Amino acid sequence: MNQQNWHSVFFPFLKWWPRVTRSTFRDDLMAGVTGAVVALPQGVAFATIAGMPPEYGLYAGMIPAIIAALFGSSWHLVSGPTTAASIVIFSVLSQHAEPGSAQYVELALTLTLMVGLIQFSMGLARFGTLVNFISHSVVVGFTAGAAILIATSQLKHFLGLSLPRGSNFHETIFAVVAHGRDINMYVTAVGLVTMIAGLLIRRFKPQFPYMIVSMLVGSVFAFALSRIVGAGVTRIVSVGALPSSLPPLSVPEFSLANIKMLAPAALATTLFALTEALSIARSLADKTGQNLDANQEFIGQGMSNIFGCFFSGYVATGSFNRSGLNYQAGAKTPLAAIFAGSLLIVIVVLVAPLAAYLPNAAMAGILFLVAWRLIDFHHIRKILRASRYETLIMGTTFFATLFLELEFAIFLGVMLSLALYLKRTSHPRLRIRVPDPRQERRSFVTDPSLPECPQLKIIRIEDSLYFGAVNYVRETLNDMLLANPGQKHLLIVAREINFIDMAGAEFLVRLAEERKKEGGGLYFYHINEGVCDHFSLVDDLMKIGAENIYETKREAIAEIFKCLDKEICAHCTARIFLECRASAPYAEEKVV
Repeated sequence: MNQQNWHSVFFPFLKWWPRVTRSTFRDDLMAGVTGAVVALPQGVAFATIAGMPPEYGLYAGMIPAIIAALFGSSWHLVSGPTTAASIVIFSVLSQHAEPGSAQYVELALTLTLMVGLIQFSMGLARFGTLVNFISHSVVVGFTAGAAILIATSQLKHFLGLSLPRGSNFHETIFAVVAHGRDINMYVTAVGLVTMIAGLLIRRFKPQFPYMIVSMLVGSVFAFALSRIVGAGVTRIVSVGALPSSLPPLSVPEFSLANIKMLAPAALATTLFALTEALSIARSLADKTGQNLDANQEFIGQGMSNIFGCFFSGYVATGSFNRSGLNYQAGAKTPLAAIFAGSLLIVIVVLVAPLAAYLPNAAMAGILFLVAWRLIDFHHIRKILRASRYETLIMGTTFFATLFLELEFAIFLGVMLSLALYLKRTSHPRLRIRVPDPRQERRSFVTDPSLPECPQLKIIRIEDSLYFGAVNYVRETLNDMLLANPGQKHLLIVAREINFIDMAGAEFLVRLAEERKKEGGGLYFYHINEGVCDHFSLVDDLMKIGAENIYETKREAIAEIFKCLDKEICAHCTARIFLECRASAPYAEEKVV
């Protein structure tokens, strides 16, 4: 890795720092304040799900968020504890230690360090290209599904219901329907007031931080209801005995026994965490037009977990809640995530007890607004109109996100994308080309009304020629040549062929031998340089004949014309080439 690459890897924040202005600084500060306020109750809930002491959820939202923002690539991704990651942590560690115990915390910190090292190594190895296999339709479907999951997870807070923690989508919907009579209208009123306040502020005063203002409005309204109607009107965030101190330093137990025990879990957690983070970053990058550097994001996520584990943070990854909130709050640069992590430290140290006055219903109303704006209705409509394949990919990912595990939903969408891509590329278009006598240069066109040469078939293959496409190309060519058995010569326009593997090369060699046995030949025009190099490596170029590969159309037609049967040319009425003018007895007749 050269000096410039090292510089970009370890000082990536120098790329976006010039974008920071007085205006963006103010926007990022407001977004950071909003994110820090929301991270306080969420961090406690996530830690509980992960089987960790409550304060560890807050620690995981501090240093990791700052490091990931400094050394990552995304402008809006906010790292920290998440529901899905917390569930994964609990599932892999609860079988080795008692949740909440000192041993459990020690294993969680060790697992976090291992995950960070793997992520960092994958970034240095440039494995970020894997994100290219996440198609836009997968991102749109996953984002819409995750938005609905965000809203669904807040229903119990919005409606004032007591529902089981960690329930999936359909279980939550069934539970809400079953407990419809228990809905607390006062709690719901707090959520509605918060939502309406947010909508009005965005509509009439967009310069104000609508999320913070609407939270304050919801909190004041809840307090007023409690005074007017009585105690217990609305549920308040239960934060317990939160520490009012900085995250303590910690040292993971990086022993050989722990490494061996946690290695499978570390690999699985790494793949899940990176998939979740990159999917979120990709979806937000699509909204802002950012060119996301997936390799740098791998490095940033890895460093956030490496540093985080030494400051009592367990596995952190991209958070859909806080990243979506960050984007909707008007964040412009990663400085917003840095503010969020830093201000969370300040909030915990100074005002942690005041978090008890933030109603769950108010936060649920805010997250409803966030979820709604995360759904990309414009691209959903566009995909539905544009392609059945893309619609299938988007729909499958969307429903898998709702009813299956998040990481599996993404993998399913990616696998379906690859399957449909392979299906398309395994059936490349083969177009019959003929010279157009209406053009001065007689460019090749696809026009069934124009005559073909009775001895020469001209075909353009419009995709890569690899093992999956060879059979289709062979069958299609055979049908074409059987329909015109006199066309013993075959010219392939190879401009659209960007890749030929071993199976494709061997197919072309056999095709050349077949054409030669028929008394004709196989020729190529406009082969890409990389493809030609591949032929040289496998000696197939020599078998086909270097003299049968041409760079220009004029050269190809001129040389192939010399190989045509002149007796057939003498009685041909098509005469589609300029060279046909010299063919007796029509040498002086006008070429059609």
